[in-house]
Amino acid sequence: MDRLPWTKFHWSIIVGLGISWVLDGLEIQIVASNGFSQEFHMSSGLIGNLGTVYLLGQVAGALVFGRLSDKLGRKRLFILTLVIYLIGSGVAGLSPAVWFLFIFRFIAGAGIGGEYAAINSAIDELIPSKYRGRVDIAVNGTYWGGAALGALANVFFLNTDFFAVNVGWRLAFFIGPVIGIGIIWLRRNIPESPRWFMTHGYEQQAEDTVDEIEARVKADGGTLTPVDDSQAISVVRTDSIKFGQIWHTLWKVYPKRTVTGLSMMITQAFLYNAIFFTYALVLENFYHTSPSSTQYYFFPFAIGNLIGPLVLGPLFDSIGRRKMIFGTYVISGLVLIVSAILFDQGVLTAATQTIFWCVAFFFASAGASSAYLTVSEIFPSRSARRSSRTSSPSARSPVRSPRRSSEHWSATGRRAGH
Repeated sequence: MDRLPWTKFHWSIIVGLGISWVLDGLEIQIVASNGFSQEFHMSSGLIGNLGTVYLLGQVAGALVFGRLSDKLGRKRLFILTLVIYLIGSGVAGLSPAVWFLFIFRFIAGAGIGGEYAAINSAIDELIPSKYRGRVDIAVNGTYWGGAALGALANVFFLNTDFFAVNVGWRLAFFIGPVIGIGIIWLRRNIPESPRWFMTHGYEQQAEDTVDEIEARVKADGGTLTPVDDSQAISVVRTDSIKFGQIWHTLWKVYPKRTVTGLSMMITQAFLYNAIFFTYALVLENFYHTSPSSTQYYFFPFAIGNLIGPLVLGPLFDSIGRRKMIFGTYVISGLVLIVSAILFDQGVLTAATQTIFWCVAFFFASAGASSAYLTVSEIFPSRSARRSSRTSSPSARSPVRSPRRSSEHWSATGRRAGH
């Protein structure tokens, strides 16, 4: 898988799986614009609580569906989680009361949280390692493409010249489900991860899937290089990993890596949600913009967040993860400190506030996206050992199955002697 050249097959993976980030950005932007607050007479605190409920849903979804994606497979879960999101988001648009809206925002969040777990795993396992840094960061950055789409939709749907106050925001909630329905069809053509098949003892399914992928790559004009049998590895099959084992791995075996991953995840989540969930309130309460015009200030903010990962992403592969993570976090933090001081002095306008946000999040967006990349790379997926001293990331991963312990699987995936 790692030796494959970049072809249309990999683009189909990005489009089919990366759409979950677009949907998340769309969802949060629609909620951040709080078009429903007038109908339900919601305070700023209650609007913030609605965002918190969505995030709690994401946490629950990631924990539950992440475990299921390891047990049942990536493909089943990234279709199931998308369906859950579609239901949660669509039904939220029909909310008759605040409590109903809270429940289905939680369900929509659970679907998106499950998407993150299954999608990032699938991308990491299907994308060649030499492209993984830029691809992972760029895909996670497409969140802002969805946010920009949500802002554009809100300019229309929240305009009371076109829709009543109790109608426009409801229609906006159906944008994501409409997009998601089309993506379900596209995802049906994305194969299960061969690595998942391999680590669960399904050698033949892994072989068949890789054969199918190689055929698609060749059909797209890609050239495949042979892999020497000396690169064979043996993989120990593990059907189920208990939470106790996970806890032991995180805090006993790799405590420093766990702290690093948590630090990156918590800081980027706090930074983004603190600003993104309240940016409309800040512009409207401190700079007196209208709900409809607020969307115009968001466009450059979203575009800066989208361009950042696209421009800086390749540097994570060329310069390295550590230097780029440190640089992006520090620069974005310094810019935000300056903007906070100026805000406190009352010298900013809606336009200059947005400019500071654009600069800060150009760097922060890439740094935040790298959190998902880092966590996926610093922890082992399964137990494995090489059958020779030679090590190469380009080897096609073979299996020594516990059910067929007498058979050695070569680097090309075929049984020795056959």
